[in-house]
Amino acid sequence: MNATSQAADTQAARQMLLDLFAEAVRAVSAEHCLADWQPSPHGRPGHGRTAIIALGKAAAAMAAVVAPKIAGPCDGLVITRYGHLDPMHRWPPHFTVMEAGHPVPDDISRTAADAAMALARGLGRDDQLLMLVSGGGSALMSMPAPGLTLADKQQVTRALLHSGATIAEINAVRKHLSRVKGGRLAVAAAPAQVTTLVISDVPGDDPSFVASGPSVADDTTLADARAIIGKYGIDCAPSIHAALAEAGNETPSADARGLAGGTIEVVAKARDALAAAGALAQRNGYDVIDLGDQLEGEARLLGAEHATLARHAASSGEKRVIISGGETTVTVVNPQGRGGRNLEYLLGLAIALDGAAGIYAIACDTDGIDGTEDNAGAIVTPDTLIRARAKGLDANALLATNGAWQFFAGLGDLVVTGPTRTNVNDFRAILIHPS
Repeated sequence: MNATSQAADTQAARQMLLDLFAEAVRAVSAEHCLADWQPSPHGRPGHGRTAIIALGKAAAAMAAVVAPKIAGPCDGLVITRYGHLDPMHRWPPHFTVMEAGHPVPDDISRTAADAAMALARGLGRDDQLLMLVSGGGSALMSMPAPGLTLADKQQVTRALLHSGATIAEINAVRKHLSRVKGGRLAVAAAPAQVTTLVISDVPGDDPSFVASGPSVADDTTLADARAIIGKYGIDCAPSIHAALAEAGNETPSADARGLAGGTIEVVAKARDALAAAGALAQRNGYDVIDLGDQLEGEARLLGAEHATLARHAASSGEKRVIISGGETTVTVVNPQGRGGRNLEYLLGLAIALDGAAGIYAIACDTDGIDGTEDNAGAIVTPDTLIRARAKGLDANALLATNGAWQFFAGLGDLVVTGPTRTNVNDFRAILIHPS
């Protein structure tokens, strides 16, 4: 194959990967997944008002779709990450819109939690609380348990994020250090009817873990939270240990007022994103190998595993695409490292592929932000390592020091979309073009 045709093949593969990611995001956007949603005629038992609390990276988009469908008096509170609002959107009267810190809570996160609890507590028997919940909400709405400060929560959050703990483990701890998570917001809204719509960003789609489930009953316990702290050797302030030993910080039971009788619906999940991308790949002549939407584990190791799978799939001589979702983890050894789990996955993949012909890959976070920078992810091509060496980029050294962003930025292979205003976690696709 001459250089011109090889360049053309690479460009076509890059575009196919970007198209697959765009289709995955479209399928789980609020505009798509809530287009047909309508309030239940039995959702408001009397003639009261509806309070909307939208929380997470998809909060603004979800509220923008749902609010116009509500008949009667409606108040709203939208809490999202900095930069995740549409500046062109005009909100109805009686709506408050806030942007707060992520992945570590800030002062606005505390103000947002106060506002949410005040709105919930103001509801009566004939009213309804409509929760619109998406990933990222754990940090965006923070009300520390008694005896804790915001600084305590920030410290333990950073430690958990750097530890390699799964999102379910992190959120199990967060729920027991909070006065708003783990179903407590729904309890505050009693006796109002509580309805929760969820865009899920957690493997397994358990709504109690999305944004730490402020309106969903929790199955984890204080003992579970303590075990997680011990498992990862988290260095906590004494106040954190005291809070996790305090029986009053146990999350409310499923039969508590506000939780009992509530309705919960997962309206979008990673499975939907993979199905849409897979259908597009099939329309373009690819056989699809779907690894599922619940993959977890250390990002760089999963990348190496997928390289082995891709090499085997390439031996068939057929056009194929391997797709997967879920949420990997990164163990941070260099706090100054830049990047995220998708970039570490890709760098692990590229090293293991070692320039294998005809194999291309993309890995991106569906919220448009992977890790600490402004990119969604990146792309790997057969010449990734060759180009890196020409630029003096040591792939192994950068992977060992959490420097994947520097690697892909140096190659110009970052994927930058800006916030997508949805979030079902990671999307990965490996494209196989036989020579």
